[in-house]
Amino acid sequence: MNKFNSSFSLGGLFGRENRKATIILLSTSVILTTFRYYGTKDFYINHLASAFSLYGNKELTSALYAFSSSLILLGLLPALTIKSIFHEPLSNYGVRLGDWQWGLKAFLILAPVMMALTLPSSRMESFTAEYPLYQGAGASPFNFVAYSLLYLTYYLGWEFFFRGYMQLGLATRLGDGNAILIQTLASCLLHIGKPDAEIYSSILGGIVWGIVVFRTRSLLPALLLHWLLGICLDAFVLYL
Repeated sequence: MNKFNSSFSLGGLFGRENRKATIILLSTSVILTTFRYYGTKDFYINHLASAFSLYGNKELTSALYAFSSSLILLGLLPALTIKSIFHEPLSNYGVRLGDWQWGLKAFLILAPVMMALTLPSSRMESFTAEYPLYQGAGASPFNFVAYSLLYLTYYLGWEFFFRGYMQLGLATRLGDGNAILIQTLASCLLHIGKPDAEIYSSILGGIVWGIVVFRTRSLLPALLLHWLLGICLDAFVLYL
C-alpha cells in the first residue's frame, strides 16, 4: 500500500535554487493585486478625482494615472527588485536590443496581422465603450499623437513585468515553456473586466510575444507590437 509522505517544509522555497523564482511569484501576487485595485482609472475616478486633477481634466488625469501606475508598479518595482535583491543587470530581463534583425523581421510580419485582427474589434460596442482610455485623444491630431506617446509608458511597465521580470526571470528555474505559460496566465487574468474578445486574445498574445522575447532576448519587439496594437485599436475606434 502506498503511503503519503506527511512531511512538508517551506524551507526549500527560499533555498539557493528556488529563491529567485519564489520572490518573483510572491511579488507577482502582491504587485498585480495592488495594480488591479489601486492602479486603474476607476480607482482614480472613484477615490482621487475629487482631490486632484491636471488642468481640471479628470478624464485625462485618470488615463495618466493608469499609465503611471503601470510604469511604477509593473516596471520600476520589479526593476528595483532585480537590482537590489537579485543583483543582476536589467539586460538579463530583456532591456537590450538583442537579436534586433530577427526582431525587425518578426515585427514586419506580425504588425500587419495584428492591425488586421484589430479592425473588427474596433467596431464592437464592448471595445468602443472601453477605448481609447482617454476619450479626448480624438480631439485633434496633436492630442492623439501626444496620447499615443504617453500610452507607451503603460506598455513599458506591462512588457517589462510579464515578458521580462516574470518570463525571463522564471525561465532559468522553470524552463522556457513553463515561463511563457505562467506569464500568459497572469497577464490573461489581469485582463478580466475587459471585453471578452480581448481576454481570449491576450492568451495568444502572451504566447506569441513570449516566443519573440525568448528568440530575440529583447523586450523591444514585443513592446512595439503591443503598443502598435493599442494605438491602432484607438485610431480605428476614433477615425473609422
